[in-house]
Amino acid sequence: MQNVYLAATSATPEVDFRFDSHRMSLKGESYPENAQAFYGPLLDAVGSYLAACRGTTIQIDVQLAYFNSSSTKLLMSLFEQFNQAALAGNHVLVNWFHDEEDDTILEFGEEIAEDYPALELLTQALV
Repeated sequence: MQNVYLAATSATPEVDFRFDSHRMSLKGESYPENAQAFYGPLLDAVGSYLAACRGTTIQIDVQLAYFNSSSTKLLMSLFEQFNQAALAGNHVLVNWFHDEEDDTILEFGEEIAEDYPALELLTQALV
C-alpha cells in the first residue's frame, strides 16, 4: 500500500497517511470547493489499507482548525471506516487536537467519540 501525502492548501488540509507505519494525520483547514473530489480518493485508499489490517494498532492525529459541512460529512465517513476496523479487531487511537478556546472543534471530537464508540478518542487542547 502506497503512502499518501498531500500538502495543505488554503482550502484543504495536509494529509499524511503513512500506511506502512499505521499512522495518519489531517492538519489545517478543510473547505474544498468539491469535498467529494478531495476526500473520495482518500476514503478509497483508507478502505484498501484497512481491508488488510488484522490486529493492528492505528494512530490518527487530527488537528483541523476549521471544516465546512461538506467536509464534515466525508470526515464522518472516514471515521466510520476506522470504527468498522476497530470493531473487526484493530486498535484505533484518534488524537483529536483543538484550540483550547474552540468549543466547536472540541464538540465535534466528542460527537465522534459518541457516534463511533469502538474508537479510542483522546482530546487534547493546544495552547
